[in-house]
Amino acid sequence: METDRISTPQALPAGSVSSRIKQPELLAPAGDMERLRMAVLYGADAVYLAGTDFGMRAFAGNFSPEGLREAVSFAHSHGVRVYCTVNTMPRNSEMDRLPAHLEILENAGVDAVILADLGAFQLAGRYAPHIARHVSTQAGVTNYEAARAWHDAGASRVILARELSLEELCVIRDKTPSSLELEAFVHGAMCVSYSGRCLLSNYMTGRDSSRGACAQPCRYKYALMEEKRPGEFFPIEEDEQGSYIMNSHDMCMIDHLRDLLFLDSLKIEGRAKSSYYAAIITGAYRHCLDAAAAGNAIDPIWRDEVEHVSHRPYSTGFYYGPPGQYYENSRYIRQWQVAAIVENCDSAGNAVLSLRNKFRAGDLAELVGPGIRPFAMVIPEMTDGDGLPLIEPRTPQSLFHMKLPRQVPSWSILRHAVNLSAKKEAF
Repeated sequence: METDRISTPQALPAGSVSSRIKQPELLAPAGDMERLRMAVLYGADAVYLAGTDFGMRAFAGNFSPEGLREAVSFAHSHGVRVYCTVNTMPRNSEMDRLPAHLEILENAGVDAVILADLGAFQLAGRYAPHIARHVSTQAGVTNYEAARAWHDAGASRVILARELSLEELCVIRDKTPSSLELEAFVHGAMCVSYSGRCLLSNYMTGRDSSRGACAQPCRYKYALMEEKRPGEFFPIEEDEQGSYIMNSHDMCMIDHLRDLLFLDSLKIEGRAKSSYYAAIITGAYRHCLDAAAAGNAIDPIWRDEVEHVSHRPYSTGFYYGPPGQYYENSRYIRQWQVAAIVENCDSAGNAVLSLRNKFRAGDLAELVGPGIRPFAMVIPEMTDGDGLPLIEPRTPQSLFHMKLPRQVPSWSILRHAVNLSAKKEAF
């Protein structure tokens, strides 16, 4: 795994929570119904999503009231819990419609709401009384007294700030009631600001990061321009690529899950990420977390899966010390692309697939699916919907037939290696 961690992992503090081993919940992102389905099928214990308002990812697909009921029904039918974000910092003009939104969540049967604003937290207790209340990382809980205060106010869970070290998390666990659940992020993008509370996007683009519309200006390429020389740009540092002084690494704790088994929930960031990301990262952490909780070594094939999605260079966040910055560029590492999704497959491996990106017979590819170890295969000649020979499917979302080496579940993913690091992720 590519990483640029500054500090070396240290043992848990003596006399701390290290002996309280449990099986934490694996909490995965669900930006829309397809991403929710992937997260559920690939092993999430719970998913988090948003309705069409009051969520911190305005540009994810999100869920209408009807879509929310469908999402809850699908998740619950698979034994998976659903948490809905109501974690923006609403203004006066927005508060009048919040009670009705909370009642929609109550009626849809979501299991918990994720809140950051104290007023919204109190309204949730009034208008969604049967839903648990989780305190968002946006609330910036960094100490045990704040965690206790939220618990006393009625919170069943606190999602701790990403700026905390492992030792600080241990202290919070030791000094808070056992009835208060603690959740922490283990994978995904990190904000250059403190727990995502940043005004840079508002200032530069008018898009409010505290209401889910961040333009991510910390990822922009910056240069200097002298007042009397408009249009002439000068690199901030001696690098022809420019400067990326606010870039952050992505977090990846898949190698250190055993250190986190005292927590109640481990969270994967990424509601705005693709369905492929939701599937692969959820599946990888599912297998590795189960191994860690059982005291077994992590199977390298699952740990390697985090390298198969679009990501920035990895670090371990703040768990073992400051993660440092990544100055080279703002591009994602993306070396794999989804070719097709398996719609159905019989016991002989005769499969119907839906096209996502171009590929052709003879290409080397991989298949990975719910509970299926990734395996390589050479793409055979295919047939179209009319049974005619097909060498290269071309129409997006079109259905075609392929003989697979063995039976795989629906929603398995056919992918192939291709360097798209400078391009935007499409699936």
